[in-house]
Amino acid sequence: MIRIMILSVRYILIFVTLLIGFSNCKKSGGTPAGGGTKPAADTFIYKGADPSWITQMETSGIKFYNASGQATDGLALLQSLGINSIRLRAWVDPVAGWCNTADIVAKAVRARKLGMRVMIDIHYSDTWADPGHQFPPAAWASYDLPTLTNAVSTYTQGLLDTLKIAGVVPSWVQLGNETNDGMLWPLGRASTNMANFAALINAGYKAVKAVSDTTQVIVHISNGYDNSLFRWMFDGLKANNAQYDIIGMSLYPTADNWSAYNQSCAVNMNDMVTRYNKPVMVVEVGMPADEATTCEAFITDLIHKVRAVTGNKGLGVFYWEPECYNNWQGYGLGAFDNTGKPTVAMNAFLP
Repeated sequence: MIRIMILSVRYILIFVTLLIGFSNCKKSGGTPAGGGTKPAADTFIYKGADPSWITQMETSGIKFYNASGQATDGLALLQSLGINSIRLRAWVDPVAGWCNTADIVAKAVRARKLGMRVMIDIHYSDTWADPGHQFPPAAWASYDLPTLTNAVSTYTQGLLDTLKIAGVVPSWVQLGNETNDGMLWPLGRASTNMANFAALINAGYKAVKAVSDTTQVIVHISNGYDNSLFRWMFDGLKANNAQYDIIGMSLYPTADNWSAYNQSCAVNMNDMVTRYNKPVMVVEVGMPADEATTCEAFITDLIHKVRAVTGNKGLGVFYWEPECYNNWQGYGLGAFDNTGKPTVAMNAFLP
């Protein structure tokens, strides 16, 4: 009788174990007994935004509202919309002060208190740096290459030390912004002298790692759909022994071509991972605010494609200045409507 009871208990335990295993298989996206392949577990982590204008907007009296029309802190509102990481641009000595070190620290501390990760996007300029504008800070304009390289190192380390003292160690640092043809022209222009550009990248890389060896360094260029541009740039950096951790890209399609752009971007991302063995991250996206429904479809699809990158090396997607509305500073690619509420475009970032 005792033996029969023991066997019965064993069978019950086996049955319970199999039942739990079946349940966990369903939850984890595995393949349950009897059929159907489930999707792989979601490995996507970083859903971000670059709200670098936010302090300037707040000082100008601009407010942000949730879907119910309640005024809400802008960063907290972004977090409630699924954003878990914040990107902040850094200018060396901007005329109006916005995006200087003090302004960056203030925004970074706010983001960190919300539990958000921080990316610092160093333009190495006093103003905008992009594919057509890579002008050095006024104070650096006459520097030769050794002096310029030292300035990159000193400024980068000083900025990160200041953040660290304030309690913020960035998860990522971008060395330059949309550096399609290098940075700090003319000396760092890649089409003229790739070796110089690589030397500047290496100076920034070493400075970042001197402050935090866990902070990942990004080299960022635009037009994420353009594989030939990316191969030219990263082949050149590889040939000149440039050090970096992540390949960053921008993607700004229209309502008509976003599907084709996303497909080309997916091909490019997978090629970057295979060719250089580096993770990839889409650090800027945007679309006109009045095309919010299309923008939601664009970002949702892009996030899916980043998740699917070879070896789980697609790291994230960041919206550039989603909080902008009413054509702030002439920018119309935000993801808030004219009443200061988020549009449906932001739904793409929700869990």
